Amino acid sequence: MTNRLTVTADDVHAAAKRLFGVAHRTPVLTSRTLNQRTGTTVFVKCESFQRVGAFKFRGAYNAVARLNDDARRRGVIAFSSGNHAQAVALAAHVLGSHAVVVMPRDAPASKVTATAHYGAEVVTFDRYTDDRFEITDRLAAERGLTVIPPYDHPDVVAGAGTTAVELWDDVDGLDALVVPLGGGGQLAGCATVLRTIAPTTYIVGVETEAGDKNRRSLRAGQPVRIPVPRTIADGVTGERTGDVTFPIIQRLVDDVVVVTDEEILTAMKFLFDRMKLVVEPSGALAVAAMLAGRVRMLHRRVGLVVSGGNISTDLFGQLISAGGSSD
Repeated sequence: MTNRLTVTADDVHAAAKRLFGVAHRTPVLTSRTLNQRTGTTVFVKCESFQRVGAFKFRGAYNAVARLNDDARRRGVIAFSSGNHAQAVALAAHVLGSHAVVVMPRDAPASKVTATAHYGAEVVTFDRYTDDRFEITDRLAAERGLTVIPPYDHPDVVAGAGTTAVELWDDVDGLDALVVPLGGGGQLAGCATVLRTIAPTTYIVGVETEAGDKNRRSLRAGQPVRIPVPRTIADGVTGERTGDVTFPIIQRLVDDVVVVTDEEILTAMKFLFDRMKLVVEPSGALAVAAMLAGRVRMLHRRVGLVVSGGNISTDLFGQLISAGGSSD
């Protein structure tokens, strides 16, 4: 591991300029009930209203836009359970390229359909027995495609970090930021830029209890691989953290906490009942951590990222019915 991180604040600001007028500037919402429950003043950055319904469009577009003309002509390939898949498919379409996306066979049908709708070729695999990295690398080599990883790429990280640039433009005086955590692209990007524009900000990542690869990696002092976790948060089921993202998280992030599936369901129900937001399980991690008391910062102003809202009507109804009380 080198002392120099692979993404800089300048990279994030450059990505913000590249995304201006292309990505949505997503809203920031507040809730008095959420403030009362957490003992803080909370500002919710709703990336569920981003193009493709998740923050992933930021990183995907930035990465594809940075390719030269020849690479764009040959096309790109990505692996994803859904949100990055849609993001790469749309970014390629907007930029005149084409995409192949490797998706788990059990990915939500709505996400597979949306990915194909954007013009991508979908290749499926079994997430519990197949190696998505091997499949992606093999197809990339055979077809001359450029791999756009879901998180472990400097341009993807820089694009994802623009979430924090917008939030700090819209809200003054935030003391803390809490971000959902899977592979770490958004957390790493946000931490990178915040350490220059708001260096004292307390930064927290939230991952699932079943898939705590980042927490384990931090304790071990190096990236570790875990079995593919079984969790309702399908967007954060990767088995390892990233070579690009982990050093950034290790150096710049203050804490990583975990939440259970039950706590995620409670957060989804709260967001729907109290804030009228439809949020997928992965997108609700930060809110779940605040409601469950995993992050305690009384009398502080806290930014929470809701990272995505891609979930079918049927599944959302089933999960909300099974969730805990929002009262």
